[in-house]
Amino acid sequence: MATITFQGKPINTCGELPAVGNKAPEFKLTNRKMQDVGLAEFAGKRKVLNIVPSLDTPTCQTSTRKFNEKAAHLHNTVVLTISADLPFAQARFCEIEGIKHVVALSTFRSSFGADYGVNLLDSILAGLTARAILVIDENDLIIHQQLVSEIANEPDYASELAALI
Repeated sequence: MATITFQGKPINTCGELPAVGNKAPEFKLTNRKMQDVGLAEFAGKRKVLNIVPSLDTPTCQTSTRKFNEKAAHLHNTVVLTISADLPFAQARFCEIEGIKHVVALSTFRSSFGADYGVNLLDSILAGLTARAILVIDENDLIIHQQLVSEIANEPDYASELAALI
């Protein structure tokens, strides 16, 4: 279990992020077309998992916009924004915001949050995911991870992108 904060108050996750050097756990998430997709769908590509609580919050929206901008220039890399939002809401957000370089995926019918140790256990955010970033190489090995210590803060984009160089 990890402890982070939300507006300065401690909240707990259900576990720990997978460690750097480990193989990324397989997952099943739902895309905007209500199709289940897993890690295998992105085989041979580098993957940035932008894990956020909800695209209905300003910080999550900002990180998705920033990764969308950066992803347009990343070679052989896919950015996955993962949230508990329903695929319909994700699709609406991406369409309104012009998000073309990020794949939005929903945790709504998966064990992703538990498998990746990011489910929030307490506070008003219980049931959502913590804000975290994982960078996974072409062979599905985790090469960088960050659990954002204050959920209302943005991740450290520079270190995430540096892991891809």
